[in-house]
Amino acid sequence: MSEQEILDLAEEFAHYRRTVLAEVEVPGPAAVRRTARLRGRRRLGTYTATALALFGGAAVGYAAMNGPDREPGPVDPTPTISASPTPSSSASPAPSPSVTSGSPTATPPGGKISRAQLLGASVTLPAWRAGSGCATSGIRLSGNDREGANWLLAFDQGDVDGDGVQEAVALVQCVRGSGGPMQVVAFDRDQQGRIVTLGRVVATSNDEPQWLFALDVVDDGTVRVQVGDIAPGGGWPAEWSQRQWRGYRFKGGSFAQVSGPTSFGPNPHDVNLVVSATNLVLTDAPDGSRTGTITVRVRNGGNEPAAYVALRLGLPEAVRPDGAGWAACRDDPAKTGSPVTCDLNQLGAGKEVRLTLGFRVASGVTVGTGKADVDARPMNASFDFVEEVYDPDNTVVITYR
Repeated sequence: MSEQEILDLAEEFAHYRRTVLAEVEVPGPAAVRRTARLRGRRRLGTYTATALALFGGAAVGYAAMNGPDREPGPVDPTPTISASPTPSSSASPAPSPSVTSGSPTATPPGGKISRAQLLGASVTLPAWRAGSGCATSGIRLSGNDREGANWLLAFDQGDVDGDGVQEAVALVQCVRGSGGPMQVVAFDRDQQGRIVTLGRVVATSNDEPQWLFALDVVDDGTVRVQVGDIAPGGGWPAEWSQRQWRGYRFKGGSFAQVSGPTSFGPNPHDVNLVVSATNLVLTDAPDGSRTGTITVRVRNGGNEPAAYVALRLGLPEAVRPDGAGWAACRDDPAKTGSPVTCDLNQLGAGKEVRLTLGFRVASGVTVGTGKADVDARPMNASFDFVEEVYDPDNTVVITYR
């Protein structure tokens, strides 16, 4: 192509740029952004819900879309969004933690035993004392004291064997008339939930204790029992019985006493003084007075000693003590009026004291014939009078003349 032709062609291109391209806007970066904004506005209503659901930051993107124009940067690849699966309603729950050998021992079936449950169960009691004739096997405890029943007198609960579960403790009496043997028994449950006998805590005997008054299970598992030395009945009031609280613990498969006294002291009421005396016959003495003697015997037929004995002789005041026979008295009988009193020392069980006591009536004093009481009463260590079960034999009537 000649140089002229080249020049002519260049002129044609210049004319084209001046006349045609001036009317056409080349789609540069700004045009691209405007076109994108226009299309975005048209699609906004359709895509807003989807965009909000898919992107937590949709509002931020919307603000950026409407912000000022800026030079386009590198385009990040569209992230892949993976939705978490919706939990299925039929999914199995997580398994519970398994129980290890270090877990606490499971509670025995049925738990602790109530009084009503104990009364409704068939139980076996430890053996009653020999000769009582009381049933022990396959019996039901009774809530009343009918003759021959195993009467549930008292009830308490506590963990007596240290297994973490409360056992039942019962005071039971085999009713025989107004009395009968008694025992405190602990009950537990076996692995099948049945009520079984754990052991006997304490029982009455022919010696001591003869009576059980109350029970109490304390927090450490000790069974406290109030025991009495002598059984009430037969004229013996319950308040005369000496009482002690003794504690018992379950050790080595049985109960053993761990606290409280182990024996009783003498019971001041367990005496039985029996008095006998001869009549008083006064005769004339050389000095004009009249004298005479009586023999008094005091025997203790009880099981315990009388700490002291008060002897009283209800003779007229003109009849005065005389002679050496009064030496056994702790006091001075000559200083007493009517009755004449002689306080004697201890009189042991089964023991007897015999006194020959002299009397004198002064010269010129007349004493007729009459009757007088000779009476002996037990006293305790404080010199207080003590009642005894049978007292008609504490007094005898004599004649004086």
